[in-house]
Amino acid sequence: MHWLDMAILMLYFLIMVVIGIIGSRKVGSKEEYALAGRNLGLVIYCSCLVAVIIGGAATIGTAKLGYQFGISGVWLVVMLGIGIMLLGLIFGNYFSKLRITTISEFLGQRYNEQTRFFSAIVSIIYTLMVTVTQIIGMGAIIHAILGWDMTLSMLVGGGVALFYTMLGGMWSVTMTDVVQFIVMTVGIFAVMLPLSLSHVGGMQALMNHVPATHWQLSAIGFKQIFQYFLLYCLGMVVSQDILQRVFTAKNARVSKQGAIFAGVYSIAWAIALSLIGMCAALLLPRLDNPQNAFASLADMILPPGLLGLVLAAVCAALMSNASGSLLASSTLLIQDILKPTWMKDWEERKLLLLSKGVTLLIGLIAMVFAIRIQDVLVALDIAYAILSGAIFIPIVLGILWKGVTAKAGFYAVIAGTIVVIGGLIIEGPTSTNAIMYGMGAGLLVIVGGSWLGKVKSSSEVPVQNRD
Repeated sequence: MHWLDMAILMLYFLIMVVIGIIGSRKVGSKEEYALAGRNLGLVIYCSCLVAVIIGGAATIGTAKLGYQFGISGVWLVVMLGIGIMLLGLIFGNYFSKLRITTISEFLGQRYNEQTRFFSAIVSIIYTLMVTVTQIIGMGAIIHAILGWDMTLSMLVGGGVALFYTMLGGMWSVTMTDVVQFIVMTVGIFAVMLPLSLSHVGGMQALMNHVPATHWQLSAIGFKQIFQYFLLYCLGMVVSQDILQRVFTAKNARVSKQGAIFAGVYSIAWAIALSLIGMCAALLLPRLDNPQNAFASLADMILPPGLLGLVLAAVCAALMSNASGSLLASSTLLIQDILKPTWMKDWEERKLLLLSKGVTLLIGLIAMVFAIRIQDVLVALDIAYAILSGAIFIPIVLGILWKGVTAKAGFYAVIAGTIVVIGGLIIEGPTSTNAIMYGMGAGLLVIVGGSWLGKVKSSSEVPVQNRD
């Protein structure tokens, strides 16, 4: 790597660290650490929402899918975009009125404290695995471009994200997200995509030289598209890292408009990265690992300076997603498990220090997991499968159906979790059936349990004596 590219990348890392230090000075309470005071305007909010959606799978994963399947590689991120629009347009106003901090807090209010506790554990598993995917993605990019050992690459990239997130919480994440959004947009849409198309001879040449199946939206398979719907579209609606950003909007109007913008941007990102992957398939047809398609193509076609900028853009996408999911994990652990159980009377200063300590601990655990797994799409599939299969049904029916009982909601979360994890173990981590089994079990338990609860309650009502 040219010294100029290395300098740009190191400068980017340094800026993230400095922003983290500045952000830490704005944090004076646990709510400011978790939600940036619930006061973000439209421009900053749009930047933050995009940054938390577009991460390792949306970048490295989509380029990989574009390399393998062509334009149908868009479906992963398209489902993310549709999911965030559904959240903002249908459920955003409802959640804004509740003034909650976590999705598990909503389940606790709707059902009972046991549901809050158990769903928090499920959500922590999800957010932890999302953090793992971003660390793997950062490691893959740094490893492919700089040639560093994969473990060292993950430790460096993950360590920077962990540092600024731990220091300033959501304020640091928000401030870095604005910078990262700009770097991401310029790096992909103004540099990487145009130069990739230029090196294959333009859009027409790309259309002529890749297989015809690469221009079919269904080439990836309807089963895979449906799996992405279950994983990512439905997962967006109930994922803590996304909702935690939604809660930072200063009003419902900002929340809705931001969701529409983030959805449209996500679809544009999906198309761009799929095209980049297709260009890599033409220029580098014999890659040993398609996951390296983006990094290898960037290394091949970009001149000094621009390579560093694009590398920083990808790291920006990964870091923003990693920081959001990392903060979500620590918020869930403190807000829904530690504070209600053992720390009810703790003052704000102690809770703030605890938040930083928990963030550090979870970040270190995530890096250990990343070193062991090292496959970005597998890790993300596991994360969203557990989330969608376990808590989507209890959350949505809890909002839409007033007749759901507390016990039915609680047992639906447990049933869905057990079934989806069992399905993943039996059928493998990419099983669509496991998610459907989990959602089906949750639906059966929540509907049947609520009906039985009402029958039991009506049978216990004493009959009035008419004499």
